[in-house]
Amino acid sequence: MHTLTKAWFWLIALSGGSAVVAMLVGQGMDRRLAGAAIMALALMKSRTILSRYLDLAEAPSLRRGFNLVLSFYFVLLLVLYLAGSARL
Repeated sequence: MHTLTKAWFWLIALSGGSAVVAMLVGQGMDRRLAGAAIMALALMKSRTILSRYLDLAEAPSLRRGFNLVLSFYFVLLLVLYLAGSARL
């Protein structure tokens, strides 16, 4: 199977995971946990897109830099999200 096809299936699976988490909120799942899970799935999707579709897998130093920035951004957004939802 071609690398892009595998990446596409992975992105579909991660999107499905986000949909499942969103449905679980309707069944009583903690919204903060669900939001954190959906953001983590989005991080994995963005890393897949950068690595496979933009071919950063062929440039490990660039990929590490982008992953570092994305991970920092994820942590920042997660902290802000959890801090904002703590008041609700």
